[in-house]
Amino acid sequence: AVETWRNEKLKEAKNLALGGERLDSTLLREEAGNLVKVLESNWAALSEEIGLWIPSEIKNQEHNDKPEDVEDTDDPEQILAGRPPLPECRTELHTDYDGDCVRWGLTHHKESAADCCQACLDQAKAAKPGEKKCNIWVYCPSETGCYSPDKYEHKHMECWLKYVSASEKPSLNFKDRYPEGYRNSHRNVPVIVPWVSGVISV
Repeated sequence: AVETWRNEKLKEAKNLALGGERLDSTLLREEAGNLVKVLESNWAALSEEIGLWIPSEIKNQEHNDKPEDVEDTDDPEQILAGRPPLPECRTELHTDYDGDCVRWGLTHHKESAADCCQACLDQAKAAKPGEKKCNIWVYCPSETGCYSPDKYEHKHMECWLKYVSASEKPSLNFKDRYPEGYRNSHRNVPVIVPWVSGVISV
């Protein structure tokens, strides 16, 4: 825009300085001659002096000032919606634990992973003697649903409450990524395990 203005003014000033018609110009002939000299001089230096200088190349240097012990959460797959789960939830992203079902997730939906974990804690506290107490919670945080090798179509916000006896080690269905061989032999399997789980102490 500045360069366009300069060219227009230079053309107008030259016309006046050479005795051309003034048209609607507010310039006097003497002023026009001086303006021609200024506009035809070292324009780059003049622009810089009056604050109109624009660098031909702008270099931005990226600074990584994140502390080393802080985990990178820029990946949307690593961010859980809603309030953060409590420490006792022992939340594990991209993890799908197996276990005996205490509460059927297809009809048990929660707003967040924290709410799902809380439901597990509450069920364990309210369980009667002899009843299975929830000690594994599995939640689907993905708005597009979560893959599972069973026959059901698992929806967003499903919250599965499960149980494994104290003598058993919790069994993983899948963690982090589905194996390449498994994906090759099964249709519509994503790369990343979408589920969020936790094994709690009750």
